[in-house]
Amino acid sequence: MLDKIEEIKKEALQQLDGIDSVKDMEAWRVQYLGKKSPLTQILRSLGTLSIEEKKAVGAASNRLKTFLEEHAAQKGQALRESELTKAAKGEAFDISLPGRPYPVGRLHPITQTIQEITDIFISMGFQVKEGPEVEWDYYNFEALNMPPEHPARDNMSSFWIDTPPGEKGKQLLRTHTTAITARTLESNKPPIRAIEVGKVYRYEAINATHLNMFTHIDGIAVDKGITMADLKGTLYEFSRRFFGADRKVRFRVDFFPFVEPGIELAVECGSCRGKGCRICSNSGWLEILGAGMTHPEVLRRAGIDPKVYGSFAFGMGIERQPMLRYGIDDIRHFYNNDLRFLRQF
Repeated sequence: MLDKIEEIKKEALQQLDGIDSVKDMEAWRVQYLGKKSPLTQILRSLGTLSIEEKKAVGAASNRLKTFLEEHAAQKGQALRESELTKAAKGEAFDISLPGRPYPVGRLHPITQTIQEITDIFISMGFQVKEGPEVEWDYYNFEALNMPPEHPARDNMSSFWIDTPPGEKGKQLLRTHTTAITARTLESNKPPIRAIEVGKVYRYEAINATHLNMFTHIDGIAVDKGITMADLKGTLYEFSRRFFGADRKVRFRVDFFPFVEPGIELAVECGSCRGKGCRICSNSGWLEILGAGMTHPEVLRRAGIDPKVYGSFAFGMGIERQPMLRYGIDDIRHFYNNDLRFLRQF
């Protein structure tokens, strides 16, 4: 048995000297150190030997195994280094050439706009609130002074959800984030200053200035002594910081069912600078938001006494703000995924 071990050693070393690749090295390892190798078979047969033979053969087998493993490790390392050297020589490159730049992503212009607008209002003491996109009729309409028969609902063609009505009525994809305002008033006590941001959905034709899915932001402030002057001051400060001090703004009376009185804020058209174009319908102005003093009924539904607290609210579409700032003539550019357009921001 000891002679056989010696023969295995000579044969293994002879084979090892002739190996010149990592692949052949792995085959050699399986042949001489694997589970079916002659050396492994000898170790498994020790139980059939006498005690004296078992000690001698076992010790010799283990010594040979350690010996072969060490030589195999040294040989494998040398082969790997040799192959790496050959590969490096075959792939010579000019270090003076410029590197290959990795493409770097960026925030979508609408995301940038959301962050900028929220930062402006946060600096004025407003908190950011969120709410569900699938909303109850109560929060989307009734809590905002729009009962089922109210004609203002016709202006918000809705995507209704085909589910059984609940305690709060039917479900729909929210048509404005003012629905979150209703939730904010219901779940908080004055003083309140909050803005609500999110996607809204309306069933309407898509054109250069309208989408059936867009981003909306609403704001609400409730405190003692709030007046229309506070609302105008807040909106004027927002316009000045977002559009710049050189852009003109205009306040006009308007109607919204959840405010009384109501106003609209328009900004000088960014495309024509007030001269008139197709974007502003030749008026020179683009309305960016509706606002007003919160209707007393909206406050009462939320458990807030309108005789004690004053309140103002406003709402705007996010997409119109960069359109006005940069003179973009089609709202659909934001969602066409054209990198030539998106890389400009």
